[in-house]
Amino acid sequence: MPQVVRPRIAVLHGTHPASPLPQRFRSLADREAVEVLHRAARVLVASLPVLTDRLVEALYEQEPGYRAAIESDRAEIWQEVHHSLRHNVGSLIQPREFREAAHRTSRRIGEIRAEQGVPLDAVLHAFRMGGAMVWQDLVDETARRDPDDVRLLVHVAADVWNFVDEHCGIVGDAYRQAERRLSWRRENQQRLMIAALLDGTARIADLCEAAAMLGLPEQGRYAVLAVASAPRGPQRPGPARPPLNLPDALPVAAPYGQSGPDLPDVRPDAAPYGRSGEGGPPHAAPYGQSGPDGLPHHRPGTAPPPPTALPGTAPLWHTGPDAEFAILRLTGDPGDPGELHAIAAALDAPTGTRAGIGSVVEGLAALGDARRLAETALRACPASGGTVLLDEHLPDALVVTSPALGSALADRVLGPLDRLDPSDRDVILETLTAWLDADGSAQRAGARLYCHRNTVLNRLRRFEQLTGRCLTRPRDAVEVSLALAARRLLAP
Repeated sequence: MPQVVRPRIAVLHGTHPASPLPQRFRSLADREAVEVLHRAARVLVASLPVLTDRLVEALYEQEPGYRAAIESDRAEIWQEVHHSLRHNVGSLIQPREFREAAHRTSRRIGEIRAEQGVPLDAVLHAFRMGGAMVWQDLVDETARRDPDDVRLLVHVAADVWNFVDEHCGIVGDAYRQAERRLSWRRENQQRLMIAALLDGTARIADLCEAAAMLGLPEQGRYAVLAVASAPRGPQRPGPARPPLNLPDALPVAAPYGQSGPDLPDVRPDAAPYGRSGEGGPPHAAPYGQSGPDGLPHHRPGTAPPPPTALPGTAPLWHTGPDAEFAILRLTGDPGDPGELHAIAAALDAPTGTRAGIGSVVEGLAALGDARRLAETALRACPASGGTVLLDEHLPDALVVTSPALGSALADRVLGPLDRLDPSDRDVILETLTAWLDADGSAQRAGARLYCHRNTVLNRLRRFEQLTGRCLTRPRDAVEVSLALAARRLLAP
């Protein structure tokens, strides 16, 4: 006997308020069709355990998404299928009494399958398999009792399959809502775990779970990046992550001090390391030179290699009270500072953005220390913006970690200059800074200041006369250098 089945493949994304069966019959044939449907459905209700066995077996054989769940707990799946069939077949007989219960059952199934990670397509396929099996049993039972009545089922076929589509929509909506809740819960757990790691409050016993949750090795090498936006207006804004061109895959550098012509820059439009591209925001000064604020941003005498990207090392961000923090997983050779320089080169922040990169630490347990080092590097960053690597600015770090002592040192060493006219004082300080940045070369300092070397020497002698310091004495030179850093970094 041919199967009287009307295939339906559309997935509806919402519920339908219409009842699955019409309350007013359009014809006597419709009335007779409903009576035939009810008689066959009552027989199915009486044989639900057998129908449940068949459907569970069919799901195991035909739907891979359900196979693992059935193998894990076949009894639970059997009870779920039996419960769903009882309410859904009952809805064909008494729609008012069973409708809400059937909806609740379908919603619950969608939520449970989302929590178990069963694909939504597999869940919808299971519902359609159940609908097709119920429909075929209705046809078979009707043909067994009276083959002539099979033709009457055509009048209710659309209603039966609309009922199946309605529950597919209910299941799909419940599944997606549960997925959103689970996603929010996972993201919230990740945020809390990242915050605990950066605060240094994560328990040692939780580190293995944190590594699995965040996809990071427990004993890997890490550094932390701290970023703060430029203040706007009279009040300092709350923490806001500025737009940064930090690649999802962190750069890995060639051996420090070597260049790699076959290693592409992580930014296709990137300008040479430390310089601004056309129309782009300014970056740090060229490697080994000072920026406009006089702060040497990099180690002199070496050219950094261009970075290349390594997949699977996306930074993890966290919003702090005063800055944004990113956990950077490092994959280069231990002891190679070129990797941090390459990351600094990959940063493309707006003008005025301050960024600090702390020292390398070992293991997730040390991320609290890495965050504090990154905050120190951020405080050592000039107010005008830029990127500071802590390992390249340790004297500045000493000053900002003890601001009271730094201010006292600045007042003790540079205080006598405050009695001068401000313009005269600034000329002496600018000359002194240029001379120190030029490694004590009056010739290079003069070239940078566009003046003769003798002019530089005259200004330095005047500084010595006013302060009583001798710049050729190592102790005095160190104190002067730290005092200048304190004046620059701790100025209100």
